[in-house]
Amino acid sequence: MAVRVSYLAPVSRSRRKRRRRAGFRKQCLAMAKQQKTRFYIIGRCLSMLLCWHAHALPD
Repeated sequence: MAVRVSYLAPVSRSRRKRRRRAGFRKQCLAMAKQQKTRFYIIGRCLSMLLCWHAHALPD
């Protein structure tokens, strides 16, 4: 039996590494987007509460 040398193995390894890096980057971007959304909601709530307090009708 002859042993076949595959030259595609290093390419597939590098592709796996790229995919892994891309996956990590995607996770980081998703987390950053989630944090940005949370800060946006908190900011909107705070501004609403401050404006409501400033414009509250007297009883």
